[in-house]
Amino acid sequence: MEQEPSSMETAAQVEDDDKPAVKSIDRAATILQVLAAFGVRGGPLTEIAKQAGFGKATTHRLLAALADVGFASQNAANRHYHLGARLGLLSRQAHQQDIAVLASPSLRHLAAVTEDTAYLSVREGLRSLCLGREQGDFPIKTLSLDVGQSRPLGVGSGSLALLAFLPKAEIESAVESNQRWLRDFPAFTPSKLASLVKQTQTQGFSFVEGLIIPGVNAIGVPVLDAQKQPVAALSITAIAERVHGERALKLAALLHEEAGQLSALIARQGGAEAAGDRP
Repeated sequence: MEQEPSSMETAAQVEDDDKPAVKSIDRAATILQVLAAFGVRGGPLTEIAKQAGFGKATTHRLLAALADVGFASQNAANRHYHLGARLGLLSRQAHQQDIAVLASPSLRHLAAVTEDTAYLSVREGLRSLCLGREQGDFPIKTLSLDVGQSRPLGVGSGSLALLAFLPKAEIESAVESNQRWLRDFPAFTPSKLASLVKQTQTQGFSFVEGLIIPGVNAIGVPVLDAQKQPVAALSITAIAERVHGERALKLAALLHEEAGQLSALIARQGGAEAAGDRP
């Protein structure tokens, strides 16, 4: 009768079985780091193998596996390898998760102080994406946007704050490229968006008055990075009577205060990550 292995023997076998997989992951990570160092120009197979310290056959096999899952790609013209688009998507998603975690205290504070609904939005190409929402205690709720919902850049207070503080060429390109999508939001015509962008730039905050839901107003401010580019937006939505006149200005001041603190947190996190990358 065959004797079953002991628990210690089983654990040792599992550990031995895991070693090739761990080694492959380690090698793949090395290849990705080399590709990242090459930047936009990419690198040829021979040079990648040299930098990674692997043989050409091993390097080619790893690059092919990474390309299969979208983590690497090859330029057909010069045969150089680059980081893949899917890796960039994962990076953006990780960055968004970081921002959502960092912004969570700000959203809770804004909802508690104003008793209204606070939102966090980020830009994804031609759209804005809601990453966070916190409801205040005011009995009339204005849930105009769900977490995970996206809109064309400029549609909604947070989205408008993201659009308005981009470089002029990017603003014009986004509005032009989104024309078909904007038809789903008839109040946001290209000419109306141009007017709202100018108003937002002048005021320093966006103000959307009943353009998405009648009787509901919203106000938003950008969260800027070290280069003064918008990486996120904080906004507050409530019934029109609560986002109007003097109170709207007070809400804008609260949003700016939280946006400034969030910008500082994001900058500190970026600096810490950069320091951790240095040898």
